[in-house]
Amino acid sequence: MDALQTKDTSSSGSKENIDVKTHHTTVLDDRRRAALAEVDNAKFSWFHVKVCLVAGVGFFTDAYDIFAINIASSMLGYVYGHNQKLSKNQDLGVKVATPVGTLVGQLLFGWLADVVGRKRMYGVELMIIIVATFAQALSGNAPAVHIIGVLIVWRFIMGVGIGGDYPLSAVISSEFASTKIRGRMMSAVFASQGWGNFTAALIAFILTAAYKSTILSSPSVTDLKGVDYMWRLLIGLGCVPGCVALYFRLTIPETPRYTMDIERNLGQATMDITNVLTEKKIATDPDAAVERTAAPKASWADFARYFSQWKNFKIIFGTAYSWFALDIAFYGLGLNSSIILTAIGFGSPKSKGVQAVYDNLKNVSVGNMIISAAGLIPGYWTTFLFVDHWGRKPIQLMGFIILTILFIIMGFAYDKLTATPAATKAFVFLYCLANFFQNFGPNTTTFIIPGEVFPTRYRSTGHGISAASGKLGAIVAQVGFSQLKDIGGTNKFVKHILEIFAFFMLTGIFSTLLLPETKGRSLEDLSNEDQEEFNKNATAQRLTS
Repeated sequence: MDALQTKDTSSSGSKENIDVKTHHTTVLDDRRRAALAEVDNAKFSWFHVKVCLVAGVGFFTDAYDIFAINIASSMLGYVYGHNQKLSKNQDLGVKVATPVGTLVGQLLFGWLADVVGRKRMYGVELMIIIVATFAQALSGNAPAVHIIGVLIVWRFIMGVGIGGDYPLSAVISSEFASTKIRGRMMSAVFASQGWGNFTAALIAFILTAAYKSTILSSPSVTDLKGVDYMWRLLIGLGCVPGCVALYFRLTIPETPRYTMDIERNLGQATMDITNVLTEKKIATDPDAAVERTAAPKASWADFARYFSQWKNFKIIFGTAYSWFALDIAFYGLGLNSSIILTAIGFGSPKSKGVQAVYDNLKNVSVGNMIISAAGLIPGYWTTFLFVDHWGRKPIQLMGFIILTILFIIMGFAYDKLTATPAATKAFVFLYCLANFFQNFGPNTTTFIIPGEVFPTRYRSTGHGISAASGKLGAIVAQVGFSQLKDIGGTNKFVKHILEIFAFFMLTGIFSTLLLPETKGRSLEDLSNEDQEEFNKNATAQRLTS
């Protein structure tokens, strides 16, 4: 009888333990959902503006540093080149070093941000950019090492930092944003690139005007000391906005989703949400129990399991290939900039000697300001206006379809469109239209979508892989097409390159069809994972000193 009573008591106690654990799990699950809902439904606040500004300044710096070299390479040619210009390989080296470094940085920092945290890595990439940019401005020539070689090394290192900015800024702005404004927040961050491009051309124009008398008073085109100051200032000033943003990046809080789903600390995540959305400062109790959610842990085996499922693999393939296809045309379109500049009256000058040096630098600066203002900037901000109303997928599809048509026209009618001054005006219009629909289209959406569609533990890694695929396309365009364009004579192969761009835009339409629409959906819903499973084995653990 005693044995039966003991068994009864034991059975009753075991049932009570299960009930307590089930109740605790339900409470944790409810708290997690409530915390996520608080972020997803938060009203637009000063904190959201701060995130956009802090992330946006980084992209402004990235674009400035990348674009400035297009103008600085002309200056370098006057000072260090043979016959006042860099050789084909030297010019390619200083321009392609950054994209190669960017590809490495996107993969490396994308992975690190998922492993050690967004906050710990945010600012590190900006410090790399600042140091490498400043080092370029201080580079010197020597018998053992040519200055172009030094610049290539520093521009590669700078590229690593720029690459880190892509996944970190995308994921931080995505994870802090409420569902209704997430697209606009991310597009506002990315749109800072347009202003970076424009500012690089503006600073070059200001420097050219400031050094006008120095250039014109130079004894000859082989002794242009003023131009040496100009390119150093142009590149060196790129680290100023980075220095301004650095403090804010280093002090930005960890995203609640990372704290909740990777560090598995529900209590800390809840307090962080309260702190950032209400601007109240709640201190952490060091003796409080740490409530651990049972979210899946990242590992190579789990990564393989997750992405081996077709429903998930098709998404990362779609984001990666769409970005690859887009960047081939986005960077390759720059091959036509000399034609555009000549058509709008800012091409190679007809003057001679030092006057030609001044005229050329002025023309390049003003011409690029016009191109940025005509297509790049309006496209970015048109996306900003429509991305949370139309959705990401319709904008990307529309962009790829229109770009396919534009490149077919520009490629197959190239000879006729460049035959007369009147026809060239039509080519200029089509060029600006292509710039516009790249930015009001896949250039912006290929940045936004990868920051939304992956689970928290692989969100940064997935964005890094997608961005690196795009940068591979940029490298193919810059290296491959720069070698192809002069087959049969100067710029004779450009029309066929434009036809190749049309093909890649066509393939981008099909890769876009693999992607889900992310508008109005929570990041957890988009992750393709059952959130009910997350807290089945939740436990509360007490910190020990």
